[in-house]
Amino acid sequence: TVRAWLALPEGASAQNPAPLLLWIHGGPLGSWNDWSWRWNPWIMAQNGYAVLLPDPCLSTGYGLEAIRRGWANWGPSTYADLMAITDAALELPELDATRTAVMGGSFGGYMANWIAGHTDRFKAIVTHASLWNLEQFIGTTDAAVYFQREFGPPGGRRYQDLSPHLSLERISTPMLVVHGDKDYRVPIGEALRLWWDLRRSEVDSKFLYFPDENHWVLKPGNIVVWYETVLAFLDQHVLGREWKRPESLS
Repeated sequence: TVRAWLALPEGASAQNPAPLLLWIHGGPLGSWNDWSWRWNPWIMAQNGYAVLLPDPCLSTGYGLEAIRRGWANWGPSTYADLMAITDAALELPELDATRTAVMGGSFGGYMANWIAGHTDRFKAIVTHASLWNLEQFIGTTDAAVYFQREFGPPGGRRYQDLSPHLSLERISTPMLVVHGDKDYRVPIGEALRLWWDLRRSEVDSKFLYFPDENHWVLKPGNIVVWYETVLAFLDQHVLGREWKRPESLS
């Protein structure tokens, strides 16, 4: 059983189904059972999107078995939970299964990258402060000891089995890469490598870079840029609107 919350925009119905955003929380030991202005689904709902907020394996609040199921198996186990609950949600008549996107930050960004390399069912993917090349990441993060406890020493089999960058050739979904230069938990090198890999693979992509932010975007002006850029990217690829550069970027 996978638990989730669903934020619906006003007026969503079988006659007027809303596009769906699948949001994947960070951690990975975390949950959507709290409120944050950093990733606030009601802003997206105000702009016409429904937001699905699932707690897949590795989420807290469901006992040790939920964590054990995804421990050192981030990609496959979590992916299965996320796709299953997305399928279940899209059975609701007020959601439009033809207009969907994925968003995630930190571990959620890792999963967004994993999803990009394992399905083309979504119209767009937003990946924030994400892990891309696990062996590169483990040698640069400020929490290397923590992650090595889960994945083992560099060069081990888990890095080969679970690194999203090894599925680059299967990525075709447009992606928005977001990262802060002062991020020490997931250093900027992950985004730079991801961005370069997407560009050389000719994947439709954009890069939103914050030189003065860390693992999260915290400054009020930058937050406005974040939401406006994400919405412009989603509007382009999910709603089919013409790309319009947000004024806050100028």
